[in-house]
Amino acid sequence: MTQAGMRERTDELLRLREKVRGGPSERATQAQHARGKLTVHERLEALFDKGTFVEIEGLRRHRATGFGLELRRPHTDGVVTGWGRVHGRTVFAYAHDFRVFGGSLGESHAAKIHKIMDMAEAAGAPLVSLNDGAGARIQEGVTALAGYGGIFRRNVRASGVIPQISVMLGPCAGGATYSPALTDFVFMVRGISQMFITGPDVVETVTGEQVTHEELGGADVHAALSGAAHFVHDDEESCLEDVRYLLSLLPSNNRELPPPSVPAPPVDILDEDLLDLVPADPNQPYDMRAVVERLVDDGELMEVHERWAPNLLCALARIDGRTVGVLANQPRHLAGVLDVDASQKGASFIQVCDAFNIPLLTLVDVPGFLPGTSQEHGGIIRHGAKLLYAYCAATVPRVQVILRKAYGGAYIVMDSRSVGADLSYAWPTNEIAVMGAEGAVNVIHRREVAASDDPETTRGILAQKYREELMHPYYAAERGLVDDVIDPRRTRAVVAEALRTLRTKQERLVPRKHGNPPM
Repeated sequence: MTQAGMRERTDELLRLREKVRGGPSERATQAQHARGKLTVHERLEALFDKGTFVEIEGLRRHRATGFGLELRRPHTDGVVTGWGRVHGRTVFAYAHDFRVFGGSLGESHAAKIHKIMDMAEAAGAPLVSLNDGAGARIQEGVTALAGYGGIFRRNVRASGVIPQISVMLGPCAGGATYSPALTDFVFMVRGISQMFITGPDVVETVTGEQVTHEELGGADVHAALSGAAHFVHDDEESCLEDVRYLLSLLPSNNRELPPPSVPAPPVDILDEDLLDLVPADPNQPYDMRAVVERLVDDGELMEVHERWAPNLLCALARIDGRTVGVLANQPRHLAGVLDVDASQKGASFIQVCDAFNIPLLTLVDVPGFLPGTSQEHGGIIRHGAKLLYAYCAATVPRVQVILRKAYGGAYIVMDSRSVGADLSYAWPTNEIAVMGAEGAVNVIHRREVAASDDPETTRGILAQKYREELMHPYYAAERGLVDDVIDPRRTRAVVAEALRTLRTKQERLVPRKHGNPPM
């Protein structure tokens, strides 16, 4: 080939690449923007460090025939795959291009996703999927369904090996929804992303119920009701910026520790505000988030499932420059009790943290499990056992701090020493007991109270006696169930030192294929 010929071919390649990047037409791009959505390359530019994204198989086209497909063979086949850097670290990604076949999945489309998933697992780097597709490509039949099967199998194989993050930026229906459900974190954007197994038309046909796409599977629905969405945003830009922030808190794979931030803020300063944030009265509510903000670096935390089961706060943050997973009862909601949803939420969060070497800090102020037929019939035993199982199985450093009340089985489940917490601390306001003093008196002294001339006074006297004998702040410490009763102002310093000491913790497990957790 002559030199001139090489230049011509190179120019041809560059023109082709530019055409592929522009999508099937300017009209398709305008339609994407009219929906309030970014194009696939605009999304990738927002996700990755500037100029670092490397695309592969950008010239691939499908080979299907029938229904006119042989006449429409656009490059990329509706999905862009590759890798780049996020805060300087390698991250793999695939992103649907709704402008091409509505982002629907066919054989070639699926093969590209399979390849990038395999590469991410082999390289030990996170995988981010930007989802904006219409589901299986109907014209390709069962091969499209097989493509989804390959994605699901890879999701499961990579689970707990590399972080997997799903970003919902458009519709996701039918079997396609199971891939996000199998990943570690799901982001959604209001107004443009929906997830559902069956759409509104099918729902109306089968049940007679009329419902919109947003009401059935919109971002707010999955954030507050189903728990299928971990994070919700108002626009794509802020969503993708938070994806970048989340990646900065996670390790690249399960063999690494999360990257430290430098410099770390000082941790040895007495925090007088903590003395006023938590009321001594165990029945008075307060905002646990305000306490967490005083304990973590710069007051920054990334709350997971913020609107689902808000009675349990789960968040990723840093203490002394290191990532930590925080679980805390939230007295502002249902007095901080544990229920079905909170148990599932906590169990899932613990498993993610444990898989990716993120230590756990548990802040306890729990009156028990939520009573009632709806909870019992809804499976509180089974779901509560999920939270218990997750804590017992976790091998990362685990630190517990009991702020106020810790009653009954809920005390045990919230990472007590008896289920494996490495270190347990308590504030001088702690009350650890089988149940509250009044409830205990009603059981132990029921006849005595009933026979009294003044039952209320008698109940109060006996309740105070019960508190003094079995619920005083040092009862658990005297029996070795709490390692120390600490000055609340020093909580951040105490926790930071504990986590620093436990950083090299190693735990040997009994050889087994896997456990049998409650499902």
